[in-house]
Amino acid sequence: MSVRGTLGRIHLWLGWIVGVPLLLWTATGLFMVARPIEEVRGTALRRDPPPFVTGAAVVPAAGPLRALQVEVGPAGPYWVATRADGSVARARMEDGSLLPPVSAQEARVIAAARYVPASPIVRVLRHAAEDAPIDLRQPRPSWQVRFEDGTNLYVDADSGRVLALRTRQWRWFDLMWGLHIMDVQSREDTSHPILIGFAAVSLVGVLIGIILMPMAARRKRQGR
Repeated sequence: MSVRGTLGRIHLWLGWIVGVPLLLWTATGLFMVARPIEEVRGTALRRDPPPFVTGAAVVPAAGPLRALQVEVGPAGPYWVATRADGSVARARMEDGSLLPPVSAQEARVIAAARYVPASPIVRVLRHAAEDAPIDLRQPRPSWQVRFEDGTNLYVDADSGRVLALRTRQWRWFDLMWGLHIMDVQSREDTSHPILIGFAAVSLVGVLIGIILMPMAARRKRQGR
């Protein structure tokens, strides 16, 4: 068998092997670039917290602190203290006394204040840090506030911060991304053997195709 024939047979078999991955990469890639990323992320749907003005503030006595930040909620500013062990607590700015964890009702109020569209809230669910939803992408205890338009807004159950806003379009985009990198489970691993293997085989197939093109053109000219 000639070199051209051997390469052609290899190219054909490689095409069968990588045909589905190539179709998957192309289709998911097209889906992901079809809309501006700002629209997918819902950037315009998220309302920033209001500015605040406060007088003297008392630092909370929450033990050794790793970080101390100010968060603004619907009722005004408060401290968010991150302890040395990584735990998070809220405290009043007026006297430094600790606030309780965020309740379902408070999460509902926070979400309604930070989400721009006037969409009714249909569900509020609490998730533990070890059971965080896949679209949150953070191992934090959270309240998932679902709006009628399909958007999920996540409120940190300890600090009251808005952790993420995930539109229905974002979740479809995230699924396409998982298929694109062939990691539907975590949707984070972009360097695993299956993806690398198919990419390598695809590269070999393309290179063989490039080699075959001038061979085919030369044979066509000789046949005239």
